[in-house]
Parts: sequence; structure tokens; C-alpha cells
Amino acid sequence: MNAEGVPSGLSGREQILAAAAELFSESGFSGTSTRAIAEKVGIRQQSLYYHFAGKDEILAELLSGSVRPSIDFVESIEARVPGDVSPAGALFALASIDAGTLRATPHNIGTLYLLPELQDDRYEQFRRQRVQLRRIYGRLGSAAAHPDVASSLGESRLGAVLLQLAETVIQLRRDDEDTSGHDDDTIAASCLRVLGLGGAEVETARAEAAAVLAGLAAD
Repeated sequence: MNAEGVPSGLSGREQILAAAAELFSESGFSGTSTRAIAEKVGIRQQSLYYHFAGKDEILAELLSGSVRPSIDFVESIEARVPGDVSPAGALFALASIDAGTLRATPHNIGTLYLLPELQDDRYEQFRRQRVQLRRIYGRLGSAAAHPDVASSLGESRLGAVLLQLAETVIQLRRDDEDTSGHDDDTIAASCLRVLGLGGAEVETARAEAAAVLAGLAAD
């Protein structure tokens, strides 16, 4: 750690992101300056600009990092559906990874998702990524759901519901709950139960997800 508590083993760019995440969560985005971020890292403000054009770019990177792993995962697995893994298994794996990513983001950066500033054009990429992720949830959810659930909710609404379930971990962290990998599994299972799947179907999907994740880790 440096004098301000930022992990010193990180690269300069990563230290800036970690410091900014902490300050954004504590003081708010509008209440945080690039000078304050630089001071927390222990660098000159000009050195910060070597890595980022400003705090908008820092926030955009933090937000994108909270959704990009889930999108990257789906891009690597969706071609295997339904051959190597069922839609339910793929959805279980996605929800687990999504919840785990949000659980690991520095200083619960997901709490900033509702910032009014995010409607600015500078955050269009992040907004597009969240829409893409919601559509992925909708596709997998619609394919995995029992017919009556799929017909009553529709793909778009299913995607919104499932994404909100995965993001429950943000609120758990905000409430100072001790979140763990067990929460990721519980959230993933809840996603399938919303689709009308029973206990045996959830267990099958959990086993499929574990096999897929193990295979990807070995690649």
C-alpha cells in the first residue's frame, strides 16, 4: 500500500482506477477531482493525464470493466449453445460470472450505475454494453424458460429481470453484507427459478455451468 492505502503492486493505471473508485464511492463523482485522485495515488496530477484524459474517462473504464468480463464470457460460450451446454446451463454460468464480477469490482462501483452523468455521450459505450448484456440474458432466458414464462414475459422483459437479479449483489455490498461465491451461486439459481425451472433442472444447469467454466479455465 502507498501512503493513501492504494495497493502499490498495481500498475500506474490500475492504481489510478483503484483510487478513483474509492473516491467516487465516498465523495461522489461530481465531488471528486483529478487532483484528489492523483494525490491519493501519490503522483502529480500531470502524471494522471498520461494515463487518462480526465475523470470521465476513468469512470468510463471502471464501468466498462464491470460488464466486459460477462460479455466476453458469453461470446466464448454462446456458440456452444445448445450443443455442448443447454441455455439453462449457459445462463447459470453467465449469472454466476456476472455476480462475481460485480462482487469483485473495486469499492462497489456498480452503485454508480444510476448516476445522472451516465446519460452523457461520453458513456455511450457503457450504456451499449449494458443493453448488449441485457439482450444476452433475454436470449438465454427465453430459450431456457418454461413456455408459459417465456410467453408471459417476453424476451426483452426477461432480460431486464434477469440482469436485475444478477445485480442484486450491488445492493448486498451496499448494505455491508459479507458477500461470497455462495451468493453468486444463489443468484444464478434464482435466475433459473424465475424462469419456472425446478430443483432438478437447476442442479443439471449448475453441473453444466461448472463443466463449461472448468473447460474455459483449462483452455
